[in-house]
Parts: sequence; structure tokens; C-alpha cells
Amino acid sequence: MELTKDEESALKGEQGEIMQMAYRILVATGEATDAEKLVPIEWAHLSGVNYNTIGDAGEEFLSSISKDARVKVKTTLNPMGFDIDNVKNYGLDENFISKQLSIRNSYETMGVIPSFSCIPYEIFDIPKDGTQVAFAESNAAIHANSYDNLKTNKESAFSALASAIVGKSPYSSLRKEDNPNITIRMKVKNPNELTYGMLGFFAGKIGDTSVNISGLNEMDKRQTKAMCGGMGTSGTCAKFIFGEGDSDCEKIDFDEKEIQNVHDELNTAEKGDIITLGSPQLGLDEISDLAGKLKGRSFQKRCMVFMPRTVKDQSTKIGYTTELERAGCEILSDCCTCLSPLISKDNVDAVTTNSIKGAFYLKNSNGVDVNLKSLSQIVEDETR
Repeated sequence: MELTKDEESALKGEQGEIMQMAYRILVATGEATDAEKLVPIEWAHLSGVNYNTIGDAGEEFLSSISKDARVKVKTTLNPMGFDIDNVKNYGLDENFISKQLSIRNSYETMGVIPSFSCIPYEIFDIPKDGTQVAFAESNAAIHANSYDNLKTNKESAFSALASAIVGKSPYSSLRKEDNPNITIRMKVKNPNELTYGMLGFFAGKIGDTSVNISGLNEMDKRQTKAMCGGMGTSGTCAKFIFGEGDSDCEKIDFDEKEIQNVHDELNTAEKGDIITLGSPQLGLDEISDLAGKLKGRSFQKRCMVFMPRTVKDQSTKIGYTTELERAGCEILSDCCTCLSPLISKDNVDAVTTNSIKGAFYLKNSNGVDVNLKSLSQIVEDETR
């Protein structure tokens, strides 16, 4: 990689150990992804927050570097392991709670905005077209590249944190104009949010860094979000482009057979003991829609609803949270269905959800079975 004199100085340790560590991470990442230089970024979004995933080693690392490290650009944060407002209701042990709070404190000390959300694109203003950012959350990175007209690598927890500290990120392929070599042709009629999630899951499996998607009309926010969530779950692909692509692109159909294959892979139970909604976390539009669907109806079993704290505050002012709680929903902010310690194999055999991302992680990380349905079907089957 070509480095400036100032960057070389930092890499040699002449600007302190923290900057040297950050530059080592970025240079190693850049060399592995054929980046020729570093570029300034305006926004970093970090993963590596949930104590369930980073453990003692991560907590101790963050505690150590937070003594000196400070972020140079606007930096936001993925969900953590619980909602402090109601954590006492979920039986988490004191060690988990104290370690999670230590992680939160370390990030805040470094100057990170404690947003605890996997949908930064819905709760913060989007910068102008072409702005360079560094997003670690997979669905947010795909959303940034495909829908928000931003430029980001699909960052790791380490490279996003290093980018936040340095204010730069490797100029790798996703930041450049590209021509995907695969086009996925959508052949499923009358798709719902579950269909878009499965299309994303399918595309993520067969795409490299980016894919073309044809056969779709312009997607709305919810459809895009579902597709980004599914795509980020299944592979390295981090961008989709609408259209047929070049004439020599390999063409692959996503039809009823493929959708059944994805469903069979992720759906492992005929019914769930509980319901979870929100992976990625629900935005205000989705909360409004859910509140409307639940008018005069109530869930017949536990239903956990995950949303960012800012969305919860807005929903409370509008009256949506009152309607959701009346219908039996447990509202949680700052955390997410994904990788949540609040759902355990010890007390739940299977979960009903409309989230492809949630289904994947509930099965593979939490070890519970999954009953996969669209939101409309969940409301029809699980409420009276």
C-alpha cells in the first residue's frame, strides 16, 4: 500500500502505541484486500459490542485501549446484550451485566455515540452521495453501498474500530465502481418481506463482493432492509445493483424452487414457544405497521419486539408502545434478536420470527429451532 509520510510515521509508532496498532490493522486489511491506499472517512459504525460475542478478551482489550484511544470521526455502535431498563426481568447473571456495562463505558470513553443499533441508516442523517464510511454491521454496510449511495468495505470489528481511531479506511474494491459477474433474476411473484430476506440470503451465498439483481421494481425501505439483512447473513457479498448487468454475466434464477430450499434450510420447527420481531431492529415505519395490525388483537404467547432506543422514544410519544404493550409485546431497546443472551436453549425450544438474519443466528448461535413466517402470517396465527 502507498502510505503518506504521516501514515508511515504512525505505523512506525512515532504517534503512540494506539495509532500504531490502528495503522497495523488497516494496513494488514488493505494488503489483504488489494487496497492501494487509505482514504478519509466521515462515519464509522462498530460491531464488537455484545459481551455474548466478544467475551472476556474483548472486554479487557476495550478497557485497556480506552485509556488512550479516541475516535476521530462520528462513530456509532451496534446493539449490546440487553436493555438496561428491563434486564432484571431476564435472569442474566451479574458477571454478564457488569462486563457488558464495562464494554459500554469503554466505548463511551473513546467518544463513541452509544446508539446500540444495527440500523444506523434509519436513525441518523445519511451523508451526501459518495461519502466514504466504514461500517462493520453487515446489513448496514450492504444498505450503505446499495441504497444510501455511500461507500464502505464490509468491515470487521477490528478494522471499523481502527478506522474510527485513524479516520481512514482501506480503499478496497467495494469503494470503487465495479461490474458484478453474477445476475440473479427474481422470478417469485407477490413477494413479502420474508421473500426479500430469502432473496438476500440466496444472493449472499452465491455472490462474491457484489451482485446484480433483476426482475424487481424499485424496492421500498422495508424490502431493502429485509434483503440487506438476509444478504449480510450468508456470505461476503456486500452490495447489490439493480439491472441485468453485462451480457457476459452469469444469470441465475431465484424461483419457487430456490425459495423453498432457503426456507427448508432456515425453518426447523412447525411452531415457536415465543415470537421475536426485529433483526435488524424495527424502525418507526415498521412499528407503526405492527401497531396497526394489532389493533383489537393480542398475542397468545410471549412476543419480544426489538427497536433502537430513539425509535422507542418516538414510538412512545406517538402512542405505538402503548398499543404494542396492550397487545402483549415486550419492548426492548439497545439489543437485538441476533446473538441475544435473552433467548436461551435452557428455556426455549423454538422461536417464531419473520427475520432471515434472526433465524440464522437463533439456530446457529443460540441453538434454538426456528419457525419462519411473514409478519402478516404471525399476526394471523398468533393473535386473537
